[in-house]
Amino acid sequence: MTAVATEERVAFGREQILVREVGEGPPVLLINGIGAHTRMWGLMERTLTGFRVISFDAPGAGQSSTPCGLTSISRLAVLATKVLDHFGISRADVVGYSMGGIVLQQLCVDAPSRVRRAVLVSTTPGVGAVYGRTRDVLNVSTPVRFLSDRLYLRTVGSLLGGRARTDRDWVAEHLPVRLLHKPGLLGYSQQILSLATWSGLGLLERIHHPVLVMVGDDDPLAPVANSMLMAHLLPDARLYVLPGEGHLMPLDENSATPGLIRDFLAAPDHTSASGWARGEVVSAADLDSALAGKRMQIQPLPWGAISTLVRRRRLGR
Repeated sequence: MTAVATEERVAFGREQILVREVGEGPPVLLINGIGAHTRMWGLMERTLTGFRVISFDAPGAGQSSTPCGLTSISRLAVLATKVLDHFGISRADVVGYSMGGIVLQQLCVDAPSRVRRAVLVSTTPGVGAVYGRTRDVLNVSTPVRFLSDRLYLRTVGSLLGGRARTDRDWVAEHLPVRLLHKPGLLGYSQQILSLATWSGLGLLERIHHPVLVMVGDDDPLAPVANSMLMAHLLPDARLYVLPGEGHLMPLDENSATPGLIRDFLAAPDHTSASGWARGEVVSAADLDSALAGKRMQIQPLPWGAISTLVRRRRLGR
């Protein structure tokens, strides 16, 4: 029997935030990507049967209100704790996808007692990250692709990689859900500015939760080197790279990602979970090799130059 989802708009200060709850059991908080909304978590909700799955639309996205000013990553982390408070949850497993992974990094530092295990999926450490192609950076920096179905279908493959690159029918099938609540220009721009002013490179060593870092090796938005960087700096992490997968892998029913996430969260001992046992410990040599392969690539300016300087200063090399 399919669990019934409940949704409501809750006032947190001046903001009206759409929150969603599905199922019963150990709590899991899902934090979504830029411009995304809770209905996109359908596959993860079905996969996480036996869990109490909580999610919310970030300010300026989905059915939540758009704030007058910038909502920083730190404020989004605070909002995540308020959502947990609303449901009476003191501690939860947390899955952060894309921009949601950035919020999760901040949450783990600011409110460590609220997180049991963490999963970082298709994400980066913010400023200091290795960027993809300039065209993709510019594409994701604006919601223009959401203005028409045709434009979305034309750009999503090269932007998100993996199955989105090769299976046009699958992309078209999921298009109505993706465009159900299109992000507005103001809310989307606020999220972009929040990302452009945040770096987790100085935070990662302070995160002592078990962290499973997952990425596809065909993810133009979050190149593998970023996940290697995070897994190397995190004290207790494993890196799991999925061959041929792209940025949408947690939303893809053909991907092993949802099952691996469930296994990691459900395992009595996280070290026995298959994703952890088969994951990699990223050494300094591994990271240096991955970054060396990126140095010859043209990075988008000025973002690439700034990120490179921040990364070199943090790593000392």
